[in-house]
Amino acid sequence: MAYIYDRRKAYALDEEDRELVSERYGLAMDRIREMNQEELCGEKFSKFFASQAKFVCMVDETLTFIENGGFEKADIAELQKQNKALYADVLPDNYASSFVNPDVAKKEFGEEMGKVLCFLAYEMRSIIPFAYEGRVEEIVIRLELLCEIYAAFTYAYEELDEAPKAADVRDTIYWFVSDYAEMAAERVIAEKYDLSNQFATDIIMNSDLNDLRYLYRFGEYISESDVKMAKYLNSLPEETIKLMADTYTEGYRIGFEVTGKDLSIKKTYGVYAKLGFERMLRCAFENLKKINLDAVFARNPYSQVDFPAIYPNGFYGSSANRQFEFDHKDDKALFFDRNYVTRRLEAYEGAFKNHKADCKGYAGPAVVETFGEADFDPVKKDSALKLSDEQNKLWVEYRTKMGELQRQYIIEEERSFTIIAFPVPEVGDIFEELFNETIRINTLDYMKYRQVQQTLIDALDKCDFCEIKGMGVNRTDLKINLWKLNNPEKETIFENCVADVNIPVGEVFTSPVLEGTEGKLHVSKVFLNGLEYKDLEIDFKDGMIAGYNCKNFASEKENKEFVEENILFRHASLPIGEFAIGTNTTAYTVARKLNVEAKLPILIAEKTGPHFAVGDTCYSHTEDMTVFNPDGKEIVAKTNSCAEKRHTNPAEAYFNCHTDITIPYDELGELAGVTKEGTRIVIIKDGRFVLPGSEMLNDAFDE
Repeated sequence: MAYIYDRRKAYALDEEDRELVSERYGLAMDRIREMNQEELCGEKFSKFFASQAKFVCMVDETLTFIENGGFEKADIAELQKQNKALYADVLPDNYASSFVNPDVAKKEFGEEMGKVLCFLAYEMRSIIPFAYEGRVEEIVIRLELLCEIYAAFTYAYEELDEAPKAADVRDTIYWFVSDYAEMAAERVIAEKYDLSNQFATDIIMNSDLNDLRYLYRFGEYISESDVKMAKYLNSLPEETIKLMADTYTEGYRIGFEVTGKDLSIKKTYGVYAKLGFERMLRCAFENLKKINLDAVFARNPYSQVDFPAIYPNGFYGSSANRQFEFDHKDDKALFFDRNYVTRRLEAYEGAFKNHKADCKGYAGPAVVETFGEADFDPVKKDSALKLSDEQNKLWVEYRTKMGELQRQYIIEEERSFTIIAFPVPEVGDIFEELFNETIRINTLDYMKYRQVQQTLIDALDKCDFCEIKGMGVNRTDLKINLWKLNNPEKETIFENCVADVNIPVGEVFTSPVLEGTEGKLHVSKVFLNGLEYKDLEIDFKDGMIAGYNCKNFASEKENKEFVEENILFRHASLPIGEFAIGTNTTAYTVARKLNVEAKLPILIAEKTGPHFAVGDTCYSHTEDMTVFNPDGKEIVAKTNSCAEKRHTNPAEAYFNCHTDITIPYDELGELAGVTKEGTRIVIIKDGRFVLPGSEMLNDAFDE
């Protein structure tokens, strides 16, 4: 391979600091090698520390391998073996006996100490990506944490012949995350917005992408599906790759154009994508470079110090074990209190100030989503860390303040985004057919859709409210109150959404009036942010969530907690921020034909029926911008009574989330608008478009 990453150049410390970090690293590794041989803190705890020492030594060997040019010498079989070894303890076959499994930790060490040591085992795993990026100082601080906790155990056993108190070990971890808050914030902000972070971009632009050894340079878990994805893209003709990249980057550019935002003042954009798509990404990077935009491709957060999320942002490989990630999603509960939140916000404010110019030049994210992964039905474990009620409230407060801080430096009115999605080989034998169909869906003639969607909008603009009723197993019965137009000749309620920021084409959407919006939303099965919900139902009163449930778990308490954590994002309630009608019947019929409806990402699923978003509106933080449809009418339904508080109490105006929930056409009995005079204008009946002028949308059903 032609590519060699120079970590010393990328993360240069001055000579004195480099020597100090190297000395600290050597001292920590010497102690950890001894840890692997000793039994100074009882059999079960010695076994735990020996397992962590063995893992650290393996990462140390990997770091030496990288620095000695091992990638140039190793064949792909050796790299695959090395990759699997680094992630072995969290793979499903081994997870049942791993200390990073909360159930195992609880059984071995008790409830409180189990949670603390399980957290430590998780955090030690974050040294894998740091090793691949050559961030030795980040490794050192975690090795020193392990040594400090080990010293506490050996001292307690020597003096008292028992383990230290779990609360004392927890305090050590607390001060670790607190002491390094500034260091973490500086790294995260630099990774996201500073062009000096070229680790992943350099791999993509300078590697021989036909030599799949490059995949193992990223330091992520590389599955068979990732390898197949890269192989498949390598097999496609250049014109197909160019079509994929052009659709993605043109959507990004047009997103600025149609909203009147000046792209010329921007210098960088963020890339979120799964490994395996490097050939398309290289073409996309070249496209946007022509208009003076450079890619910043940061790693998806892994360390608990960075608050990793179940749904990724940045670059990432396949999940080694989704249950493992689910088990640790609330690990911040170990240290998350008001003092820490204050310190973290101060640290991020300092980091944003240090990178003020970088943030100003940031244009927004360009996202490549994937779908088709194996179904995941999470198991909730009492042994896992969980945020308390007080921490839940604090988490909501933190997200609000963090959002406000970010918007001080990344101006919402000046940025945009785009999202496109493709299937992955994990979907099975239909992969190639589904991939080709997805390209077709992503490149449908948006002018035809724009015309039909304008017909829907013209009808809906006459209406006072809409009624949506399910059919068959679907129990939806909703009334959506619509914005009232003052000047119908120049104003419109719905946006005519074609294919720019949200690819593929196909929806009209609005921000409902909350007051008077009520009823039940129900879907028999839906995937949201990678999680499956069975029989999800949400009740609304005056546009706010008044009740919710699903049937994923045996108890109602577990089901409600699942919805609260992953749809309400721990808020007591959320408004209905969007009502939309998806018009991409082609995507719907392809999904039905190939039996992948349940695997569609929200990006495509929202175009395959009416959908409703809970959380902020689509115009969140940009409500005061003037926006027009292609017919020249101004879109006036951009806010609601929650967002109106932005002028007086911004903390209560926004919820920093937006989750679309789609009713598929085959569960939709009727969608109709009702005028002030009581006239019903039926848009969809028994899953088919019946409004005159929208017949074209039924062609895909007939085919």
